[in-house]
Amino acid sequence: MFDTLSDRFDGIFKKLRGKGKLSDADVDAVAREIRLALLEADVHVGVVKRFVNEIKERAVGEEVTKSLSPGQQVIKIVHDELVSILGGATGKLKGGSATPTVVMLAGLQGSGKTTVAAKLARHLEKEGKRVLLVAADLQRPAAVEQLRVLGERAGVPVFSEATDPVAVASAGVEEARRLGRNVVVLDTAGRIQIDADLMDELARMRDAVKPDDALLVLDAMTGQEAVNVAETFAATLPLTGVVLTKLDGDARGGAALSLKEVTGLPIVFAGTGEKLDAFEAFHPDRMASRILGMGDMLTLIEKAEESFDADQAAITEAKIRKGEFTLEDFLEQMQQMKKMGPIQNIIEMLPGMPKELRDADIDEGELGRVEAIIRSMTPAERRDTHLINGSRRARIAAGSGTTTTQVNAVLKQFAGVQKMMKQLTKGGKKGRRGMQMPGMPGFS
Repeated sequence: MFDTLSDRFDGIFKKLRGKGKLSDADVDAVAREIRLALLEADVHVGVVKRFVNEIKERAVGEEVTKSLSPGQQVIKIVHDELVSILGGATGKLKGGSATPTVVMLAGLQGSGKTTVAAKLARHLEKEGKRVLLVAADLQRPAAVEQLRVLGERAGVPVFSEATDPVAVASAGVEEARRLGRNVVVLDTAGRIQIDADLMDELARMRDAVKPDDALLVLDAMTGQEAVNVAETFAATLPLTGVVLTKLDGDARGGAALSLKEVTGLPIVFAGTGEKLDAFEAFHPDRMASRILGMGDMLTLIEKAEESFDADQAAITEAKIRKGEFTLEDFLEQMQQMKKMGPIQNIIEMLPGMPKELRDADIDEGELGRVEAIIRSMTPAERRDTHLINGSRRARIAAGSGTTTTQVNAVLKQFAGVQKMMKQLTKGGKKGRRGMQMPGMPGFS
């Protein structure tokens, strides 16, 4: 996520480290490099100009605090300004007093609107809402069926009927009232490009259901084009915010860094992967920290709390203290980690991770091979790896579709994990409950 921009900032700040004092020439040089980095990231030129001017003004006029070096002070200033242009406060739905509240989604074809509808519904259900998905995209073939499939995966009911989009939207709100659902997420039709028919349909739907929130779904990887689309939609439809999809694949960050400043629309949610759980509220402060390589521990902790079973974590912690951590426990921890999303995303959230590790080639398939190897063992072998002799290794390799060399590698890795656990518990140090991550297979 924003890898190119993060690398550029990392290079810029390296030059500042160790400097006892920053001259005006130093500040000008930094500002020049930041300007180039942002322009290369496809950030709107007006945003770049304001951003750089703010940094120069603060860096020259602000006293360096006693606890920070001049270089650290500049990093803090850049962080503050990034938070500002990303929107400042965490985006959220406006909602309304009437029941059900209606969230209307709009956007071009290919932006991921239908998938966002299901992700948003699942997100709101986790918050205790009772959601009804309404499929009003009758333009794209199989759009209704796609939402039905996604709704079933998300555990959220879907309403639609073969009439016209405006009638479906109105009937969907009535159906939500009948079922006692307090939120309607309305999926609408898109087009390859903005045209009069699309905007007229959206306007009639808006007048019919009077949505509390109208969110524009945009593909983050389209850069400044996403900003242009937002401006055009906003001219017809009173939008309350934006959902950025494919943010995990955006190496530049032009759309995210330009939208709020240019359009005034807050980024409310971000899609960070293909799975239904890869969807989160957009936090400008956390995103700024990620861009600057500072990690995002708050999001990581939230994901861990969602994914890790507290009771199981307590049992595992007790086993670690007693030196009884087994391959069954190791497998359980792997399963919990997989729920948190791709390992690469987890690494990016850890503060202080070196660039080499953040850019490491991580083979997610290796996790699957490790899991297959462990599952090919008997319960007794998982509890006591000393039972695994040559013939058992061959059997495990055949059962998991791997080689004895790969089986040996897993056993060696696990032995190292056990040794590390024993060392941590020798001095009576307490582990952190709810988030043990013993071993991270997949690095190459």
